[in-house]
Amino acid sequence: MANLIFKSGGKDVACEINQLVIAGWTGRNKEAVEHHIEELEKLGVARPRTVPCFYRGAENLLSTSSTFQVVGNDSSGEVEYVLFSLPDGLYVGLGSDHTDRKVEAYGVTVSKQMCPKPVASEVWRFDEVESHWDSLVTRSWVTRNGKRELYQEGSVGRMLPPKELIERYIGSKELPVGTAMFCGTHSVIGQIGGGDLFEMELEDPVLKRKITCSYKTNSLEIVD
Repeated sequence: MANLIFKSGGKDVACEINQLVIAGWTGRNKEAVEHHIEELEKLGVARPRTVPCFYRGAENLLSTSSTFQVVGNDSSGEVEYVLFSLPDGLYVGLGSDHTDRKVEAYGVTVSKQMCPKPVASEVWRFDEVESHWDSLVTRSWVTRNGKRELYQEGSVGRMLPPKELIERYIGSKELPVGTAMFCGTHSVIGQIGGGDLFEMELEDPVLKRKITCSYKTNSLEIVD
Protein backbone atom coordinates (compact mmCIF):
# COMPACT_ATOMS: atom_id res chain seq x y z
CA MET A 1 0.00 0.00 0.00
CA ALA A 2 1.22 3.52 -0.84
CA ASN A 3 0.72 6.04 1.95
CA LEU A 4 0.84 9.62 0.69
CA ILE A 5 0.06 12.97 2.26
CA PHE A 6 -1.37 15.60 -0.05
CA LYS A 7 -2.39 19.21 0.41
CA SER A 8 -5.89 20.28 -0.60
CA GLY A 9 -7.32 23.68 0.23
CA GLY A 10 -4.48 24.24 2.69
CA LYS A 11 -5.26 21.06 4.63
CA ASP A 12 -3.45 17.73 4.79
CA VAL A 13 -5.20 14.84 3.05
CA ALA A 14 -4.09 11.32 3.93
CA CYS A 15 -4.14 9.03 0.92
CA GLU A 16 -3.84 5.26 1.17
CA ILE A 17 -3.61 3.69 -2.27
CA ASN A 18 -3.92 -0.07 -2.74
CA GLN A 19 -4.60 -0.11 -6.49
CA LEU A 20 -2.82 1.75 -9.29
CA VAL A 21 -4.40 1.87 -12.74
CA ILE A 22 -2.78 3.46 -15.78
CA ALA A 23 -5.25 4.20 -18.56
CA GLY A 24 -3.95 4.45 -22.10
CA TRP A 25 -5.31 5.69 -25.41
CA THR A 26 -7.99 7.74 -23.67
CA GLY A 27 -8.43 10.50 -26.25
CA ARG A 28 -11.89 11.61 -27.36
CA ASN A 29 -10.59 12.42 -30.84
CA LYS A 30 -9.91 9.21 -32.74
CA GLU A 31 -7.48 10.94 -35.11
CA ALA A 32 -5.41 12.26 -32.20
CA VAL A 33 -5.36 8.80 -30.62
CA GLU A 34 -4.22 7.31 -33.91
CA HIS A 35 -1.45 9.94 -34.13
CA HIS A 36 -0.14 8.97 -30.69
CA ILE A 37 -0.33 5.26 -31.58
CA GLU A 38 1.71 5.93 -34.72
CA GLU A 39 4.11 8.06 -32.65
CA LEU A 40 4.88 5.10 -30.43
CA GLU A 41 4.85 2.59 -33.28
CA LYS A 42 7.92 4.39 -34.61
CA LEU A 43 9.62 3.42 -31.36
CA GLY A 44 8.56 -0.20 -31.84
CA VAL A 45 5.55 -0.15 -29.50
CA ALA A 46 2.78 -2.48 -30.65
CA ARG A 47 -0.73 -1.17 -31.21
CA PRO A 48 -3.10 -1.64 -28.25
CA ARG A 49 -5.67 -4.41 -28.51
CA THR A 50 -8.43 -2.17 -27.18
CA VAL A 51 -8.97 1.59 -26.93
CA PRO A 52 -8.91 2.73 -24.20
CA CYS A 53 -6.87 0.12 -22.36
CA PHE A 54 -6.02 -0.21 -18.69
CA TYR A 55 -2.72 -1.37 -17.21
CA ARG A 56 -2.20 -2.35 -13.59
CA GLY A 57 0.84 -1.07 -11.72
CA ALA A 58 2.30 -1.60 -8.27
CA GLU A 59 0.96 1.08 -5.96
CA ASN A 60 4.38 1.49 -4.32
CA LEU A 61 5.61 3.13 -7.55
CA LEU A 62 3.71 6.29 -6.54
CA SER A 63 5.88 8.95 -4.94
CA THR A 64 5.99 12.70 -4.30
CA SER A 65 9.80 12.69 -4.31
CA SER A 66 11.66 15.08 -6.62
CA THR A 67 14.54 12.72 -7.48
CA PHE A 68 14.40 9.14 -8.76
CA GLN A 69 16.74 6.42 -9.91
CA VAL A 70 16.04 4.65 -13.19
CA VAL A 71 17.90 1.94 -15.06
CA GLY A 72 19.61 3.12 -18.23
CA ASN A 73 18.89 6.19 -20.35
CA ASP A 74 15.77 5.14 -22.22
CA SER A 75 12.99 6.43 -19.96
CA SER A 76 10.90 9.59 -20.18
CA GLY A 77 7.91 11.25 -18.55
CA GLU A 78 4.31 11.88 -19.64
CA VAL A 79 2.12 14.46 -17.93
CA GLU A 80 -1.31 13.16 -16.92
CA TYR A 81 -4.15 14.15 -14.64
CA VAL A 82 -4.59 11.56 -11.92
CA LEU A 83 -7.76 10.58 -10.07
CA PHE A 84 -7.54 9.52 -6.43
CA SER A 85 -10.56 7.85 -4.82
CA LEU A 86 -10.53 8.51 -1.07
CA PRO A 87 -13.08 7.77 1.67
CA ASP A 88 -14.45 11.32 1.51
CA GLY A 89 -14.72 11.48 -2.28
CA LEU A 90 -12.88 11.80 -5.57
CA TYR A 91 -9.82 14.04 -5.97
CA VAL A 92 -7.83 15.09 -9.02
CA GLY A 93 -4.08 15.57 -9.06
CA LEU A 94 -1.10 15.55 -11.37
CA GLY A 95 1.40 12.86 -12.25
CA SER A 96 3.90 11.54 -14.75
CA ASP A 97 3.60 8.09 -16.26
CA HIS A 98 7.38 7.78 -16.44
CA THR A 99 8.09 4.86 -18.76
CA ASP A 100 11.07 2.93 -20.07
CA ARG A 101 10.73 3.37 -23.85
CA LYS A 102 13.11 0.55 -24.77
CA VAL A 103 11.21 -1.97 -22.66
CA GLU A 104 7.89 -0.55 -23.89
CA ALA A 105 8.78 -1.75 -27.39
CA TYR A 106 8.44 -5.39 -26.32
CA GLY A 107 6.20 -5.22 -23.24
CA VAL A 108 4.04 -2.22 -22.32
CA THR A 109 2.87 -3.67 -19.02
CA VAL A 110 6.45 -4.50 -18.00
CA SER A 111 7.61 -1.00 -18.98
CA LYS A 112 5.01 0.51 -16.64
CA GLN A 113 6.61 -1.42 -13.77
CA MET A 114 10.15 -0.31 -14.61
CA CYS A 115 9.89 3.29 -13.40
CA PRO A 116 8.48 5.33 -10.51
CA LYS A 117 5.26 7.29 -11.00
CA PRO A 118 5.89 10.82 -9.69
CA VAL A 119 2.83 12.69 -8.44
CA ALA A 120 2.40 16.27 -7.23
CA SER A 121 1.87 16.85 -3.51
CA GLU A 122 -1.32 18.86 -4.07
CA VAL A 123 -4.79 17.67 -5.10
CA TRP A 124 -8.18 19.28 -5.73
CA ARG A 125 -11.60 17.91 -4.93
CA PHE A 126 -13.16 16.72 -8.17
CA ASP A 127 -16.49 18.37 -7.37
CA GLU A 128 -14.70 21.75 -7.36
CA VAL A 129 -13.73 21.39 -11.02
CA GLU A 130 -16.37 19.07 -12.48
CA SER A 131 -18.58 21.89 -13.82
CA HIS A 132 -15.72 23.42 -15.84
CA TRP A 133 -13.68 20.26 -16.38
CA ASP A 134 -12.84 20.75 -20.05
CA SER A 135 -11.18 24.10 -19.34
CA LEU A 136 -8.38 22.44 -17.33
CA VAL A 137 -5.00 22.25 -19.09
CA THR A 138 -1.96 20.02 -18.56
CA ARG A 139 1.55 20.92 -19.70
CA SER A 140 5.04 19.54 -19.42
CA TRP A 141 8.56 20.75 -20.14
CA VAL A 142 11.81 18.86 -20.60
CA THR A 143 15.25 20.35 -19.99
CA ARG A 144 17.97 18.78 -22.11
CA ASN A 145 21.57 19.98 -22.08
CA GLY A 146 20.50 23.15 -20.28
CA LYS A 147 17.72 24.00 -22.75
CA ARG A 148 14.13 24.03 -21.45
CA GLU A 149 11.46 23.22 -24.04
CA LEU A 150 7.69 22.76 -23.99
CA TYR A 151 7.10 19.02 -24.32
CA GLN A 152 3.32 18.58 -24.06
CA GLU A 153 0.31 20.88 -23.80
CA GLY A 154 -3.44 20.51 -24.12
CA SER A 155 -6.86 20.59 -22.53
CA VAL A 156 -7.95 17.60 -20.47
CA GLY A 157 -11.06 17.85 -22.63
CA ARG A 158 -9.09 15.96 -25.26
CA MET A 159 -9.32 12.89 -23.04
CA LEU A 160 -12.44 10.97 -22.08
CA PRO A 161 -14.31 12.59 -19.15
CA PRO A 162 -13.33 11.09 -15.78
CA LYS A 163 -16.68 9.44 -15.03
CA GLU A 164 -16.83 7.88 -18.51
CA LEU A 165 -13.26 6.62 -18.20
CA ILE A 166 -14.01 5.10 -14.81
CA GLU A 167 -17.09 3.41 -16.23
CA ARG A 168 -15.09 1.99 -19.14
CA TYR A 169 -12.69 0.50 -16.59
CA ILE A 170 -14.92 -0.80 -13.84
CA GLY A 171 -18.45 -0.75 -15.27
CA SER A 172 -19.47 1.88 -12.72
CA LYS A 173 -18.94 5.62 -12.40
CA GLU A 174 -17.61 5.14 -8.86
CA LEU A 175 -13.88 4.47 -8.65
CA PRO A 176 -13.18 2.04 -5.77
CA VAL A 177 -11.80 3.74 -2.67
CA GLY A 178 -8.02 3.38 -2.49
CA THR A 179 -7.56 3.55 -6.27
CA ALA A 180 -5.29 5.94 -8.17
CA MET A 181 -5.88 6.21 -11.92
CA PHE A 182 -3.59 7.90 -14.44
CA CYS A 183 -5.93 9.10 -17.17
CA GLY A 184 -4.01 9.63 -20.40
CA THR A 185 -1.58 12.03 -21.97
CA HIS A 186 -1.04 14.37 -24.94
CA SER A 187 1.13 13.83 -27.98
CA VAL A 188 4.67 15.08 -27.65
CA ILE A 189 5.84 18.32 -29.22
CA GLY A 190 8.96 17.27 -31.07
CA GLN A 191 10.88 14.13 -30.16
CA ILE A 192 9.94 11.63 -27.46
CA GLY A 193 12.70 11.28 -24.89
CA GLY A 194 13.96 12.08 -21.44
CA GLY A 195 16.15 14.86 -20.17
CA ASP A 196 17.80 16.38 -17.13
CA LEU A 197 14.57 17.73 -15.64
CA PHE A 198 10.86 17.04 -16.20
CA GLU A 199 8.35 19.71 -15.15
CA MET A 200 4.58 19.58 -15.33
CA GLU A 201 1.47 21.51 -14.34
CA LEU A 202 -2.30 21.26 -14.18
CA GLU A 203 -3.94 24.65 -14.69
CA ASP A 204 -7.46 25.65 -13.68
CA PRO A 205 -8.03 28.97 -15.52
CA VAL A 206 -11.52 29.37 -14.06
CA LEU A 207 -10.49 29.25 -10.39
CA LYS A 208 -7.07 30.69 -11.31
CA ARG A 209 -4.83 28.10 -9.72
CA LYS A 210 -2.25 25.51 -10.70
CA ILE A 211 -0.79 22.27 -9.44
CA THR A 212 2.90 21.98 -10.31
CA CYS A 213 5.52 19.28 -9.97
CA SER A 214 9.06 18.65 -11.18
CA TYR A 215 11.56 15.85 -10.82
CA LYS A 216 14.96 14.64 -11.92
CA THR A 217 16.10 11.11 -12.72
CA ASN A 218 19.52 9.61 -12.07
CA SER A 219 20.46 6.79 -14.43
CA LEU A 220 21.90 3.56 -13.08
CA GLU A 221 24.43 1.78 -15.27
CA ILE A 222 23.30 -1.34 -17.10
CA VAL A 223 25.86 -4.11 -16.59
CA ASP A 224 25.61 -6.96 -19.12
